[in-house]
Amino acid sequence: MTLLEITYELHSPLTCEQLQRLGEFANTYGLRRFRVDEKQHRLTLEYDASRLRETQVAHVLGKAGIPIVQKLSSAGATDPLPLEKAALPR
Repeated sequence: MTLLEITYELHSPLTCEQLQRLGEFANTYGLRRFRVDEKQHRLTLEYDASRLRETQVAHVLGKAGIPIVQKLSSAGATDPLPLEKAALPR
């Protein structure tokens, strides 16, 4: 089991109906839990990466009508992906 956490920015606060659909999504195989931060308009999901892919999580959220805007960087991610080509030292 490989647990990952992903956070999305929400376009708008979730309605009661959307929260209900999110609760149904919580029964998806591989999804462990979710948190909604209403003040910062964020949704954080913990999932088993050996069962689900990040794209599958986003797809199911879209089908459920959850208004995600973008994926946010992981909190504490201090090592971003390099933008320049790698070179060996000379």
